[in-house]
Amino acid sequence: MSREVVLTGITTTGTPHLGNYVGAIRPAIEASHNEYVLSYYFLADYHALIKNQNPKLLQQSTFEIAATWLACGLDPDKVVFYRQSDIPEIMELTWMLTCMSSKGLMNRSHAYKAMIQANEERGKKDLEEGVTMGLFCYPILMAADILMFKANKVPVGKDQIQHIEMARDIAQKFNHHYCELLILPESVTDKKASVLTGLDGRKMSKSYNNTIPLFLPEKKLRKHIMKIVTNSLEPGQPKDADTSTVFQVYQAFASEDETQEMRKKFEEGIAWGVAKQELFELVNGQLKDFREEYNRLMDDPAYVEKVLMQGAEKARAVSVPYIKQLRDAIGFKKIERLSE
Repeated sequence: MSREVVLTGITTTGTPHLGNYVGAIRPAIEASHNEYVLSYYFLADYHALIKNQNPKLLQQSTFEIAATWLACGLDPDKVVFYRQSDIPEIMELTWMLTCMSSKGLMNRSHAYKAMIQANEERGKKDLEEGVTMGLFCYPILMAADILMFKANKVPVGKDQIQHIEMARDIAQKFNHHYCELLILPESVTDKKASVLTGLDGRKMSKSYNNTIPLFLPEKKLRKHIMKIVTNSLEPGQPKDADTSTVFQVYQAFASEDETQEMRKKFEEGIAWGVAKQELFELVNGQLKDFREEYNRLMDDPAYVEKVLMQGAEKARAVSVPYIKQLRDAIGFKKIERLSE
């Protein structure tokens, strides 16, 4: 019985925060324990070039994110964990797919249209100012990431569903033109996935500079949590848990019983300072061991690099023979006498 292939990309931009952990890292690592699934996890450093062209920052972010996933429990022996730039076959497939992709399809990409709209709102004469070919062709590289490893399922947020549909469209065109070699992927969205609110009440995002970094030292973690914006209700006054960032973050880390107990405390008027302290103790308790392992890994870059290179070997055991099949299909063969 062949295992279902699930592939997840991890963009190497910035330092991981609580929102990344709750929304992506934790559920993905839990899913990786399924023995009936072959999980691929890759560090999307080629994708990162679209926004990050600082070599030192790119390298540091790649290292931090790899160490984060390993520290949080990802077992490299049970999954394929690799760096995108270590798999040259992905870039070769990207060009094959580019030649099968219409410009009209890329014109409909959400990221491209958002850039055009932003330039229009700013009153720019050139509506395509700031649009690189990296941004424009992003969906094709994403398609290559997925199709290279014959992924059946790709867990994504709602904003990425379009890219999976584009990958399917491109794969169908390739298969129709050459032969049925590419597997059509399906998007998977977790409706229960938590999207954390940041310090200022907006979605936790590096773009808003409102994040709580995942592995802050205890004192700094507490300081950040104490900065979460709350209203002016006094101790003893009932508070609405459903509109509270403090409660939302608490709920993302708590058990059902702990969540209900905290909701009761909100109804009874818990002081904001006390609620934040309880939040800190809960989060810190769950991340303490991960933090220690993360710090150990950050002091041992040779080990992290070794894990990634071993992952690349496993990935290329698939990509090298597969790209040969694709090369043969499109006519990249040794010159032979053609039949009449």
